[in-house]
Amino acid sequence: MSKPKIDVDLILKTVAENTERAKIRVQKASEILMNALDVEIAQTPYETVLKEDRVRLKYYQPDTIEYKTPLLIVYALINRETMLDLQPGRSVVQTFLDHGIEVYMIDWGYPSRKDRFVSIDDHVNGYINTMVDFIRQKHNLPKINLMGICMGGAFCVMYSALHPEKVNNLITSVTPTNFDTDKGLLHTWMKQPGMIDLADSFGNMPADFMNLGFLLLNPPRLMLDKYVSFFENMDKKPFVENFVRMEKWIFDSPDIPFETFRQFATDCYQKNLLIKSQMIIGERRIILNNITMPLINFFGEFDHLVPPEAANQLTRHVGSTDKEDVCLATGHIGIYVSSKFQKEFAPRIASWLKKRDA
Repeated sequence: MSKPKIDVDLILKTVAENTERAKIRVQKASEILMNALDVEIAQTPYETVLKEDRVRLKYYQPDTIEYKTPLLIVYALINRETMLDLQPGRSVVQTFLDHGIEVYMIDWGYPSRKDRFVSIDDHVNGYINTMVDFIRQKHNLPKINLMGICMGGAFCVMYSALHPEKVNNLITSVTPTNFDTDKGLLHTWMKQPGMIDLADSFGNMPADFMNLGFLLLNPPRLMLDKYVSFFENMDKKPFVENFVRMEKWIFDSPDIPFETFRQFATDCYQKNLLIKSQMIIGERRIILNNITMPLINFFGEFDHLVPPEAANQLTRHVGSTDKEDVCLATGHIGIYVSSKFQKEFAPRIASWLKKRDA
């Protein structure tokens, strides 16, 4: 039997064609990267209507107001609230405005060493309560709508249990409330006493350390795949701009005040007191059964930071009769920035609020 012949000419031709395509792609990528890029985030206009210490209250006014009750959004202390207004076309805030909702959002600012002893009580019964009372007084309303994201959602749960007379409707999104799970490395790490010692040694929990920890939760996807994807698409300007916007947001991370971190790690992650209605802040016990207002609770099926097991228990422990769980087939951040869920998440909240806008 004769040996198959290798078509050297075909191989060389293919190599030459691939080399030429790669050369063209690199040249185009160089032009994109060397010229100005539109990578601004949080472009929706707002007004700072209240400031206390490092904390600001941002007000977004719709062109036409269609809802009687404004919405206050409380983001986590980790990363920035700008995730909800990443860019035109991918902005939860803008979607709410398009539906006619007046939006307020808390900007926690950047804690310094002087914030070391700022506690959960200071955030919940201090800053959040001040913002809620300001909005109630401005709009002459007894109650407002409250929406919490991640750790900010846990704060909103605490606030609604302590001050139910001030909350009309409660929305929680990727909010950890049940910490009795070993799904995800974050829950394993946070149960280690050494995490508190580390924060104590720095004064506050450093943002850079947290960012490194989040990357290590899934190194193949968060440290390799996304950069491989960037090199494969760096000749596409919209992709490059979207990539840079996300990187700007990811690495714009404030530190967490030590006392807040210590109590959240101890009482929530290690003792799981919140879901048991045994957590105490400001000498008051947080009783989840006191939450009687309508509640809608969103979580991500593929969330590696707040897995479904950590978020789907809340509705079983509150006193609300009007309550709903919504599991979306996405991750922790995809709920807010995915093109698919831009059409599902915020519009669903707007519709849910409209039916309860009494």
